[in-house]
Amino acid sequence: MLTINEIFYSIQGESTHAGRPCVFVRLTACDLRCSWCDTAYAFHEGRKQTVDEVIDAVERHDCPLVEITGGEPLLQEDVYSLMSRLLARGRTVMLETGGHRPIDRVPPEVIKIVDIKCPGSGEADRNEWRNLDWLSPHDQVKFVVKDRTDYEFARDVALRHDLAPRCAAVLLSPVHGQLDARTLSEWMLADRLPARLQLQLHKFIWHPSTRGV
Repeated sequence: MLTINEIFYSIQGESTHAGRPCVFVRLTACDLRCSWCDTAYAFHEGRKQTVDEVIDAVERHDCPLVEITGGEPLLQEDVYSLMSRLLARGRTVMLETGGHRPIDRVPPEVIKIVDIKCPGSGEADRNEWRNLDWLSPHDQVKFVVKDRTDYEFARDVALRHDLAPRCAAVLLSPVHGQLDARTLSEWMLADRLPARLQLQLHKFIWHPSTRGV
């Protein structure tokens, strides 16, 4: 049984799959409280559904790309069964995780988007650093950057752990409305950082407060 906040069909706004149609399965509950969180409604709102019910809802959209997100999806035990069964049905499955829960039990075929928390989030002390050892070549690492301190933290982590050759992408995403993308771009260019600037595409298509996109 899973507690589901929402299931919806939209445009993928992040990762190297940005711009593609995608079905999002948002699970309820998170044990982090990041300062810039834009999905606080997923902390508590949701209803119980079986794995079969979730799969049926996903399949109604007839879309090959599915993202499991939250909240923090790895807080719910049945998420592992959900991911495995979606893979068995031929779906490309992505997992968006806050980076503080171990990813070693996630099916290897799943594309893991691992969010490393920077100091500006208020949760940097919760990072599960072993996750960087469990990355697969198709996985991606994301840093949400609020200011220069966050940028330097992300830069140093990416370089110290040699992330660029070990995963599909290192993503630096400015906090929407707080850090100008041009400023972050200039910092990255000045350091010749082997990373990708990521904008939250969905927030430019729809208003940032819009739910279910």
